[in-house]
Amino acid sequence: MGRLVSLRTLGVLLAVLAMAFGAACGREGSPGGQPVAGSPVAQNVQVPGSPTFAAIQQRGGRLVLGVKNDQPGLGIQDPTTGQYTGFDIEIGRMVAAGLGVPPEQIEYRVIPSAAREDAISRGDVDLYVGTYTINNSRKQRVGFAGPYFVAGQDLLVRADDQSITGPQTLQGKRVCSATGSTPIQRVREQNLTQNVVEFQNYSQCVDALRGGQVDAVTTDNAILAGYAAQTPDQLRVVGQTFSQEPYGIGMNRDDAAMRAKVNDLLQAAENDGTWTRLYNETLGRSGTPAPQPPPIERY
Repeated sequence: MGRLVSLRTLGVLLAVLAMAFGAACGREGSPGGQPVAGSPVAQNVQVPGSPTFAAIQQRGGRLVLGVKNDQPGLGIQDPTTGQYTGFDIEIGRMVAAGLGVPPEQIEYRVIPSAAREDAISRGDVDLYVGTYTINNSRKQRVGFAGPYFVAGQDLLVRADDQSITGPQTLQGKRVCSATGSTPIQRVREQNLTQNVVEFQNYSQCVDALRGGQVDAVTTDNAILAGYAAQTPDQLRVVGQTFSQEPYGIGMNRDDAAMRAKVNDLLQAAENDGTWTRLYNETLGRSGTPAPQPPPIERY
């Protein structure tokens, strides 16, 4: 698997996240609940041939960043302060800084999974950073830089439910995920169960799980660990991953110049230790050492 995050490493991450997120997620939404020191804002940046960069300049340097706001440790918004925190958020801020955009010039726009391709294609967002799995189907409509992280699909169940031990035990169970997400597509493609429930957001699935309306929630293990940690007496992650989910930064499909620039910024962050610092200040506050970042896949 090369430098990609191993499923074994992700399994360890799940266990430790559950301990560390418990104290933090309920308050600020990411480990520690503290802002991360930002990356230096680049000066006199030019991205020749990029319509996305031109649009940012035409707005006076304001970048519209598509995000998730309900994924503890990755991308979540504090309901009291309105502040966004998490690893995905910090990756987005780092890229923005590399494009010459300071934090106060970022406009965060929450886009549900099912609407991501449309939002990017219409130009509603300049970049999208929110547990967005790179796959060939999506590449038909949008472009991707990265990956910047690799997760694996898993299952979240009620803590007292011992009947679900992995994907092979889902037949007859009610399984929930977000509309338009890779996990829900995999459940259908592999015929894991006929009882599929969809909501716009994973948090709605988790509420349904707590209320007994569904038997399991499926998405990436790093996301599920954050939810489990909020109420460890009620929910647990099964711990049997059955996919690899490379997270990328979504953008206009035809903007090759922006894709190359963002890939350069991600590569530089991996090389100079910025990626590891951002991981340590978010997901890494669980106590799990930073894994090797995944290699950038240019196309």
